[in-house]
Amino acid sequence: MPRSAARQAAVADLKRTLILDAASAVFMRDGLDAASMRAIARAAGYTAGAIYFHFDSKEAIYAALLERSLEALEAHTRAAAAAQADDRAALRAAALAYFDFYERNPRDLDLGFYLFRGGMQPHGLGRERDRKLNARLLAALEPLRAALLRLGVEAPRADAETAAFFAHASGLLLLRHTGRIKLFRAGAGELLTAYLDDLARRLNDLATAS
Repeated sequence: MPRSAARQAAVADLKRTLILDAASAVFMRDGLDAASMRAIARAAGYTAGAIYFHFDSKEAIYAALLERSLEALEAHTRAAAAAQADDRAALRAAALAYFDFYERNPRDLDLGFYLFRGGMQPHGLGRERDRKLNARLLAALEPLRAALLRLGVEAPRADAETAAFFAHASGLLLLRHTGRIKLFRAGAGELLTAYLDDLARRLNDLATAS
């Protein structure tokens, strides 16, 4: 790539990052529905026209923020699984890494629950964006599913176990970050550990039966 083109690409990437960082603060303050391109542009220090050069809508900006978050989540779960010596340890490490990522980054958890803005009726960001983001989420969970497959779990059950973990972890994280976990006199991490212990027992039973 010519030097001038590389410099232009670097400037464009920097502007895009500044826009995303500013948009993150606007979305956290106003929510997706109330946020506007004008408010995002003002927070980023650009005109609305300059924002549209990089993103065609606030939904596109939100999708880019969520994709960036899911990329970081995937890197976290994959690194945790890859550092383990065996598949059982990889399964547990990936699960704990998933939980740890969102426990330490509650704003990323908020981003991921955009589908439920305005109540329990799902609202997407557009069919193609939703498809791409769903694929990113599944990629972040893939280290768990892959470990299950290597442990001899058949694909349909591996999918079901991955979905069950996702549902369980998401529920615990919501309870943890809203403070509702106190109602049950237990910690979210403690309950997740108990869930993973139970999963390990079920895998032992499966291995024994086969």
